[in-house]
Amino acid sequence: MTDANLNSKTFQPNVDVAWNLRLINGIKRYLQSWDQLFLPACFLALLLFLTFSSPYFLTWANLRNVLLQTSILAIVATGMTFVIIGGGFDLSAGSVVALSGTAAALALLSFGVPVGILVGLLIGAAIGSFNGLLISKMNLSPFIVTLGTLVTARGLALSISGGHTVSNLPREFTVIGTGNLMGIPYPALIFIGVFVLGHIILKYTAFGVKIFAVGGNREAARLSGIKVEKIIMATFIICSLCASFAGLVLAGRIRAGEPTVGVFLELYAIAAVVLGGTSLKGGQGSLVKTLLGVLFIGVLQNGLNLLNVPYYWQQVAIGVVFVSAATIGALRAAR
Repeated sequence: MTDANLNSKTFQPNVDVAWNLRLINGIKRYLQSWDQLFLPACFLALLLFLTFSSPYFLTWANLRNVLLQTSILAIVATGMTFVIIGGGFDLSAGSVVALSGTAAALALLSFGVPVGILVGLLIGAAIGSFNGLLISKMNLSPFIVTLGTLVTARGLALSISGGHTVSNLPREFTVIGTGNLMGIPYPALIFIGVFVLGHIILKYTAFGVKIFAVGGNREAARLSGIKVEKIIMATFIICSLCASFAGLVLAGRIRAGEPTVGVFLELYAIAAVVLGGTSLKGGQGSLVKTLLGVLFIGVLQNGLNLLNVPYYWQQVAIGVVFVSAATIGALRAAR
C-alpha cells in the first residue's frame, strides 16, 4: 500500500468528524437565529395584519390605550422574569395585586395616602419573603407554595373588604393611574421606569449575574460562593413587590380597591416571559424580550377587540398563545 493511500485512510475519519461538527454547529446557529427572530417576526406580522384590518389600530388614541392596558401586566411580568431566571415561578402574583390594592385602599382612607402606599408595598414584601423562605430554606416546590399563597391572598382580599369594592379614593392617589404626561398615561410611564430599573439590575449588576448563575446551576453557584438561598428569596420578594406595586397602580386607575382583580394575571405574565425567550429551567432570559412578549399579548387582545371578535374566541386565541409559549419553552429546554 502506498503512502498516499495510508494518508488517505488515516485522515479521512478526522475529515468526517470535522464536517459533522460544522454541520451540528450550523444547525445550532440556525436554531438560535430562529429563536431570536421568531417572536419579533410574529409581532411584526400581527402589527401589519391589524394595520390593514382596522383603520382604528394605528391611531394615537388606540396605541395609548394599548400602553395603558398592558401596563399592569408589564409590571408583574418584570418581577416574574427575575423569579423565572432564578429557576422558579410565582403563581400568587395576581392575588397579590388584588390584596395589595384592596389593603392600600382601606389604609389610605383611614390613615392617608402615604400609609396606604406603604401598607400595599409591605404586603408584597411579606408575601415574597414567605414564598422565598419556604422555597429556598425548606426546599419546597414553588408550585405548591405559591399556589397556597394565591388562594390565601385572594381570600384575605375578600375578607378585609367584606367582598365589596373599596371606593371613594382621594384624587392624590388615583392620579397615579389616571393622570398623563404629554398624553402618555402615568401607568405606562411607571411600567417603563420599572422595566428600565429591572433591566439595569439584571444586566449590569453583580446581583443580576448571581441570579443567572443560580438559575443556571444552583450547585455550581453555591460552590462558587454565591449565597443561593438569599438570591432565591430576593427574586421572590422582587416579584411580589412588583405585583403589589401593580396593585397600587391598578387601584389608582380604577379609582377603587377591588378584591376580584388580577385573576389569571400571573399566567399571562408567565406566558409573556416565556414568549420573550426566558427558559422555564432558569439561567437565561431578557427583560427586553419579556417586554416584547407583553406587547404581543396586549396588541393581540386589543386587535381582537377592534375586530369585534367574540369574547369566548378571544379566550381561545389567548389560550393558543399560552400553549405556544409552553411549546417554545419546551423546545428551548430540549436544546
